[in-house]
Amino acid sequence: MATVSLGSPAGKWIMVSAILASAMAFIDSTALNVVLPSLQQSLHASGTDLFWLLNAYLLMLASLILIGGALGDKLGRKKIFMVGIFIFIAGSAACGLAPEITLLIIFRIVQGIGGALMIPGSLSLISSSIDEKERGKAIGTWSAITTVVTMGGPVLGGALADAGLWRYIFFINIPIGLAALLILWRNVKEIKDEGGDLKLDFPGSVTIALGLALLTFGFLRIPAIGFNNWQIYCSFSAGILLLAAFIFIEIKSKHPMMPLHLFTNLTFSGANLLTFFLYAGLGAGMLFLSLNLVQVQGYSQLQSGLTFLPFTVLMITMARFAGSLADKYGPRLLLIIGPATAGTGLLILSFVKQTAGPSAYFTTFFPGVIIFGMGMSFTVAPLTTAVMGSVSDHFSGTASGVNNAISRIANVFAYAIFGALAVLFFSGALADHVKDIPVNEKEKQEILAQAANLGNAKAPVGLSAPNKIIVEKNYHESFISAYSKIMKISAVLGFLGALMAFIFIKNTAVKKEKAP
Repeated sequence: MATVSLGSPAGKWIMVSAILASAMAFIDSTALNVVLPSLQQSLHASGTDLFWLLNAYLLMLASLILIGGALGDKLGRKKIFMVGIFIFIAGSAACGLAPEITLLIIFRIVQGIGGALMIPGSLSLISSSIDEKERGKAIGTWSAITTVVTMGGPVLGGALADAGLWRYIFFINIPIGLAALLILWRNVKEIKDEGGDLKLDFPGSVTIALGLALLTFGFLRIPAIGFNNWQIYCSFSAGILLLAAFIFIEIKSKHPMMPLHLFTNLTFSGANLLTFFLYAGLGAGMLFLSLNLVQVQGYSQLQSGLTFLPFTVLMITMARFAGSLADKYGPRLLLIIGPATAGTGLLILSFVKQTAGPSAYFTTFFPGVIIFGMGMSFTVAPLTTAVMGSVSDHFSGTASGVNNAISRIANVFAYAIFGALAVLFFSGALADHVKDIPVNEKEKQEILAQAANLGNAKAPVGLSAPNKIIVEKNYHESFISAYSKIMKISAVLGFLGALMAFIFIKNTAVKKEKAP
């Protein structure tokens, strides 16, 4: 398969189209986290609704992204990439117009379908088109620029939310997507594997989608009905059986969506385990940090977005350099240091209690954000390089799809599991506080019922003014208690990611899988 230089016109257009499409998807995710408080109030959504809003997209993305990568390899990477972008911007337009939370969740599913076709295409185009000697640099450039644009998402989201325009988080995808489509149509040649079969693994796709959906449903129902309930038992049992069936289908299938032989390469396996742990911690940590800043610490949504600017600066200055280091020395050491540093940053953030607000940012949240940003800056490009370098070009779309699917599955479980844990932690802390409030039993139950709304919990109508003040303070203290525990667990996941790199990733084991 012919490749091009990163500095050639064709190489530059490939990079621009990949960056635009990836930035569109990632801006949507990061900005949405920041506008959740505004969205929750506008659409009268519960805490569980918010987790479903996040998971509806991620669940569809995780279950179909492997098919998306395989479609690109078999039918043409440019073609599938463009179809995915079109579906994504159509779903974005529908999300922006959604009048209530249920429809918004449904339209997020449409976005997920588009993302499943679009996201593997960006890295696959780079990996299969750019000369092998420059791929680490290209991936580092893609990582740096995409992350810079992505981290602008919270700032943009905060500004729009504060202005009451949170819907434009979705509308902004339309011009970006149209620009990417125009560039691809006019300047990028089709790339696909010739001579391969065109059959796809639909049984595997359906099985993993249903399995993940049932497990997610179970975790999101725990706060409402408790663990000891037939719905939880049934959903967990069926979900686990379906995931086991998925592995069996992949073993037997002649056209697997997740070729299991790729995992015989320990570097590929280790990189994906690292991805799972790190991105689960990242997703949960950043979500609860955003909610904490706005709902408890008194930040505006714009100020919340601006807290991530140090992260952006670090990615600008370090990500491309890290990609070049991975090319020169191998990714292993960077993938040990990076996740461990990111985990340390999350751990530091877990110790921040009630603060004086934005004026205290540099002595409270800033150190943790800086250390976390350093860790991620040294991780993103080398991790992608390790994944894409451990397979042949023939499997580039599939490898990208697998790794992206792992990161999205990690986020699905993080939002579902950590969402359930957060409500349980919040409820437990709140129950201890409520014992000391001079209210009757009915009022206590009304106070505790607000736990499902987490940081957006409101004191029940009818309480006396002094009791309302006490209850609001208890809500904040209970949320901070839950936040602290979630961030500590997220930090442990970062450390586990570093351990996976130490055990599995070898610089000399970046072998090339032979195409069948």
